[in-house]
Amino acid sequence: MIETPSLVDQYCHGVLRTELGLGTFEAHLGRGEGPPAPGTTFFDTQTGFAVRRWCPPLLGLEPHCPPARYLARRRELGVLEAGRRLLRGSGITTYLMDTGLPDDLTGPTEMASAAEAETHEIVRLELLAEQVADTSGTVESFLANLAESVHAAAVGAVAFTSVAGVRHGLALAPQPPGPGEVRGAAGRWLADRTVGGPVTDPVLLRHLLWIAVASGRPLQLHAGLGEPGLRIDRTDPVLLADFARATAGLGTDLVLLHGYPYHRHAAHLAGIFPHVYADLGPALARTGARAGAVLAEILELAPFGKLLFSTGASGLPELHVVGARLFREALGRVLGGWVADGAWSLHDAQRVAGMIASGTAQRVYGLGPTDAGG
Repeated sequence: MIETPSLVDQYCHGVLRTELGLGTFEAHLGRGEGPPAPGTTFFDTQTGFAVRRWCPPLLGLEPHCPPARYLARRRELGVLEAGRRLLRGSGITTYLMDTGLPDDLTGPTEMASAAEAETHEIVRLELLAEQVADTSGTVESFLANLAESVHAAAVGAVAFTSVAGVRHGLALAPQPPGPGEVRGAAGRWLADRTVGGPVTDPVLLRHLLWIAVASGRPLQLHAGLGEPGLRIDRTDPVLLADFARATAGLGTDLVLLHGYPYHRHAAHLAGIFPHVYADLGPALARTGARAGAVLAEILELAPFGKLLFSTGASGLPELHVVGARLFREALGRVLGGWVADGAWSLHDAQRVAGMIASGTAQRVYGLGPTDAGG
């Protein structure tokens, strides 16, 4: 039996505060560009089946109960009580939360209370730049305030995260842009934008990455599947190889988030560069009953101490549950199988499981003492 008593969710978001109807709930399962096709449902996906397997028992229902019955029970309990039961039943003891999504999601303080867990903030670089731009009148003040804001954020946050891949693609020039380039790009952006307008200029995105690298905090980079409509060929983590090479030896760890369906590429980079780590994340939640096969593929390429558990969950507490349960099931199935075959010892399997579940995250993010060797 492979045990993972403590899970550090090294990348996730908060949960919705509002009651959800069938359509809204489904929208968070499918992550498509619209509703499900007529006559179909997003419950008929690996994620949907996993929700129906693992979440009903936490709300007092039998596994695999019909979606309508599950959602009726959810409404009967109320959004707060259902959320508490789900989050506390996930087995996650620490959440690292990207707070760069809309305000209708719970923040770290609310999440800590609901889940009875420790929480830490991850600061999204692009949102920080947009907030600074809203209150800066000139290019000079914007750049000065941005540098000061990143420095101040690094004091309290456990990491920075970037959605440069979502905004532009990961095929960015790997070197830091020069001061003249940055001033020119900032001037054009500030002149054209309205309040709250997103930063998409590749020069500014590179500038954000490099000032984050200078902070010394771990830098998480989104790759693979992301927002609906995203060209995923532009978010293949292999496109970050030159940036990883350029940042080697500078003292800042890079964490490749999500990765799927390019999870092998992320694992490959984690195997090449000492400062690069790979996130298991939604790869397991998306693949459901096939999660063990995907996990085994990642374990083929990456050193075991370079892998990090996360759920990548947002909106639905069910997604935190599914991410955690599928991870534990997949890890137990894969490592347990290797132990049964005599390929691994039980001690080594347990040691590796502890690293991936929590130990490596504790080390990378400075969350507390940990024995990296198990």
